[in-house]
Amino acid sequence: MTETPDPRPSGATPEHQHEPTRDLGPIWETEPQGQPAYAAPPPRRRRGAGLAAAVLATSVLAGGAAGVGGAAAWQEWGPEPTSATTTSSGTASASPVLDAAPAPAATDGSVQAAAEAVLPSVVKINVSGSGGSGSGSGVVLTEDGQILTNHHVVEVAEEGGTITVDFADGSHARAEILGLDPLTDTALIQAQDVSGLTPASIGSSSALAVGQDVVAIGSPFGLDATVTSGIVSALDRPVDVGTDSEGNATVYPAVQTDAAINPGNSGGPLVDLAGRVVGINSSIRTTGSSSPFGQTSEGGSIGLGFAIPIDEIMPIVEQMAAGEAPTHARLGISVSDVGVDVGSGGSGSGPGSSSTEGALVVDGAQVRTVGAGSTAGEAGLQEGDIITGIDDRAITSADSLVATIRSYRPGDEVTVTFERDGEEQTTTLVLDSDADQS
Repeated sequence: MTETPDPRPSGATPEHQHEPTRDLGPIWETEPQGQPAYAAPPPRRRRGAGLAAAVLATSVLAGGAAGVGGAAAWQEWGPEPTSATTTSSGTASASPVLDAAPAPAATDGSVQAAAEAVLPSVVKINVSGSGGSGSGSGVVLTEDGQILTNHHVVEVAEEGGTITVDFADGSHARAEILGLDPLTDTALIQAQDVSGLTPASIGSSSALAVGQDVVAIGSPFGLDATVTSGIVSALDRPVDVGTDSEGNATVYPAVQTDAAINPGNSGGPLVDLAGRVVGINSSIRTTGSSSPFGQTSEGGSIGLGFAIPIDEIMPIVEQMAAGEAPTHARLGISVSDVGVDVGSGGSGSGPGSSSTEGALVVDGAQVRTVGAGSTAGEAGLQEGDIITGIDDRAITSADSLVATIRSYRPGDEVTVTFERDGEEQTTTLVLDSDADQS
């Protein structure tokens, strides 16, 4: 089950209609072209609150002149003007007193403090190539311009395209690709002829807790330096966003958040309230929507955003920075979801599935093939086994297994829990590396 991030605009997905995988839309999309400019309506008589509410509910994507449109709406449906500029004697009143006091200083552990710490390290990335053009986000890792972003943000520029970076201080620079890793949706680029940049502080995703406050920063729909906040909604959420040219799935154990993430946020940081990067925003789930005027708009945030854990990314970044090809842990098997058998008319009655009267769903990843000489084969795993756990983490599906293994490194030792013929068993093995593939 896959869904491939696409840098080109994608159509909105109607509610309840599922894409080939989890209906996870790509976070990085170019903005729809040909949007009609918003024009203020002609003067007319005042109308009821219902029409005003319809206008106020219109998406900000309706046009760039949002300020003009808002002013026109207020003048049309707001209260009648009063002669507040004159006194009872007909003379002009005094000008209102403006409070010029500075904004309060940010307190430690606040969203404001986190934003102040990270904003100087967040960039907007503009790309173009034979496959199209668009923009995304990135985070500065070194003073001399190494920038972390998503693979799907810059892949359009891989074959002779161009990349430019907009920095927080308003400066700009060309950039080139240092490394790409489609399996973790990670990319490292190098800005040219820059120095003295502010690197972001890197935290640890393994220290995150569900319910913890987090902040997302990036350039949604090209609006650079946008800050949103929310909580960690879930951890280790298996997210499948595509496959590489060899059919390997891009699946990672995502940090799920309700902080608003939209197309263009891809590659930007998810940070804790100490201002430390704990993830890289990468994908969202969207639902289609329509305006009151019958137009279908591009899907945006519905509070289901996903970030790649920073602990998974940094070893890959270090390899790319050193000019090495990224490596990943592997078991050396192919798996599928466990079959679902509904009475005698169900499907999935192959090895490992079972049925009784009524419906029975078995969680786990069912082994389909075992590679010759693989670590899984040497540890005794067989076709038909159902893997239900890796160390202390439950495995509920094929994607869950792939995402969990991706969170380890080659050479790590893990304990695999599996079922065979209704009996639970365990085995310990050392994970292979895909660098060993012939």
